[in-house]
Parts: sequence; C-alpha cells; structure tokens
Amino acid sequence: MSTTAELIDLLDLETLEVNLFRGNNPPMSWPFRTRVFGGQVLAQALVATQRTVEGTAPAMAAHSMHAYFLLGGDPNIPIIYEVERVRDGRSFATRRAVAIQHGRPIFIMSVSFHREEQGLEHQLDLDAPVPPPEQVPSLSNLPEDIVATLPAGVIEYWRRPRPIELRPVGLGERGVVARRAVWFRAVDAMPDDPGLHQAVLAYATDMTLLETATAVHGQSVLGQTLQSASLDHALWLHRPFRADDWLLYAQDSPSASGARGFARGLIYDRAGRLVASVAQEGLIRPIVPSASASA
Repeated sequence: MSTTAELIDLLDLETLEVNLFRGNNPPMSWPFRTRVFGGQVLAQALVATQRTVEGTAPAMAAHSMHAYFLLGGDPNIPIIYEVERVRDGRSFATRRAVAIQHGRPIFIMSVSFHREEQGLEHQLDLDAPVPPPEQVPSLSNLPEDIVATLPAGVIEYWRRPRPIELRPVGLGERGVVARRAVWFRAVDAMPDDPGLHQAVLAYATDMTLLETATAVHGQSVLGQTLQSASLDHALWLHRPFRADDWLLYAQDSPSASGARGFARGLIYDRAGRLVASVAQEGLIRPIVPSASASA
C-alpha cells in the first residue's frame, strides 16, 4: 500500500448490518505480514464509530479515543467491527467499538464525539525549534553517514512505500533524552472530509511512537533484540487540520520499566497550532537467547 487512495479505500468499510462493519487488510501488513498494523485497526475502528453518528445536525466530530490492543490481528482475513451506541446526548455522543477475528475480540476502543462549541483557548508550544520539513532529508535521500548508523531492518522499514510520507528529524542520532520529532503527511491530496482526515491521522500516530522508548537505548522495535507490540493507545483531537499537509509529531518517552515503554506525542500543523495529543504504552520485552541457541 503506497498511495493515499489505497489507504482511503482501506478505510472505506463495508456495512454488514446496523452497527456492524467489515474492514479489509492491505496485501502487505506491518511489519512483514505477520500481523495487522495497529494504526490500521485504530483508523478503521474510528471510521466504524463515525458511521454511527453521521447525519446528526449539527454534526459531531470525534475528540478523544482510548483503545486497547488485545491480540495481534491476522492479516489474512477481514476484521469485523461491532459498534455499541453507548450514549447520544445534546452535546456529546459515546461509542464503543470491538474488532473481531476468528470469533474473538482483538481490539476495543471507546470514542467520544462532541458538537463544535466556543470556549477558552490555550496550548503548549514546542519547547525547542524544529527545522521545517523542506530542510529534513526525505527517507529516499538520506546521507550515507546516517544510513551507516541504522540497522538494515530500520532502513528497510523507513524506505518502504507507504501512504504516509515520514521525515524523521535527526534520524540516526542517539540522544541522552528520549525525545524525537517526525514530520508526516499523506502522500497525495485528500478529499475535504474532516472525519477522513481524523482517521488518517489516527493511522499515522501508531507508526513511530513506541520507537521513542527504545531509540534512547540504542535499540529498535524493528530489530532482533526486542519483542514489541502496542498495548494501548489514546488520541485527543483538539483543532481542525489536514492530514495531507505537513504535521509535526513531537514525541517523548517519560518512562520504560517492567518490559513496557510509555510514550507521548504532540502533533502540530505548519502554523504551530496544536491539533492532537497522543499517549501509548507498548511491550518492549528483551529477547533472551535460549540455552540451545547459544550452545
């Protein structure tokens, strides 16, 4: 899957019955067709819940979602999404989505929707300047000295064709603080559908976040030293944005312990407006070679 049109098609769920939807998988799932990419399930589940609030007047938009990854998704079969209409109020609506494969839930998510209102405004600005995306090398044009610092699996992952263009700031640097920043955007122009832009952003938020908890240790979730998986994911949507224009994903990892890493992200648009916040905990379990393997 290398174009935005393919991603949009992936998010266009089939309606099976009231509150029941089916989502397909791309021909190649992350990372090597061993399981479904978590961002795909996040985005498809969001679309499923959006379908159950469409047609309300005035319109409601998702403002927060909280999800748990229960089992790795099977990329060889479709995913069924069952949506529960928990509450419909004048200002807010609540939905719960369950993703099902092989008769078992693999993912659950609660989503809150809110009608647009006016109120107090403030935001936390970036605490350090970041070069604009035009000054950050694209992954296809990385300098050789940066390529030499990265494991082959990491280079392969970063350079794979994808519907989201990524430009990591300072790729290959190992810092003493678990912080990183990534510019991202959909590779092609998208329709003017705010809900679709939210779903594409949800898809992208799971692409780089957990790596923030491992890079400071000189390791990667794509390497051979860690067993990794997203455990949960929370996303708050603050302001309107376009996912086909550059967005800056400023990430940090306050803690790693007990084979779990915790990471956070703030997403800004080109104008410096804070449009979304993200939090995630993931499994980062060291792989211990067995005695037979070392013998």
